Amino acid sequence: MGTSALQPWVTELTIMQQSVLLGSVRGPDGVGKYHPAKYMLRWYRRCILLSALDQRVLTTPIEPGGGSFTGPSVGEGTSVPLDWTGIMDAVVANYLRSLDELPHHFQMHFLHAAEILGYKHPDPLIRRWWRWLYDRLVNDLHLHPETEEEMDRRLGDDRAQWLERADSATVE
Repeated sequence: MGTSALQPWVTELTIMQQSVLLGSVRGPDGVGKYHPAKYMLRWYRRCILLSALDQRVLTTPIEPGGGSFTGPSVGEGTSVPLDWTGIMDAVVANYLRSLDELPHHFQMHFLHAAEILGYKHPDPLIRRWWRWLYDRLVNDLHLHPETEEEMDRRLGDDRAQWLERADSATVE
């Protein structure tokens, strides 16, 4: 006992950033087990959690293992190419087409979690992929992405800095 489910790099983030990441792990209520959001979440979980069943980090969205919680995002038995990013295009497209079925609250948590991975994940390929996804999610909302510096200020464990971007209607 005493081992964390979090990948070690996650614990080096601010507590606010860790909280955002953890808030997205569970996923949305009211959608089926095989909803497109669940396949996105499997990859997401692999990027921040250790696979409990495998006792290790699963480094691609398609390698076998992980059970249903951190399982592959595409069909079992798919060979693991060096560049898995193209295979994930269909998973992302299905997710984006399903957004109207998801609670907005979940989608915003997931978008911010993707942002953190897109700026902070230690693996350059994974970091670039999540940044690409963050940009797509932001563009889907017709918004502009935050810079890493803006995100760090908003999620930097400093209440005054967080309040700079908060709306008075939702503070306390």
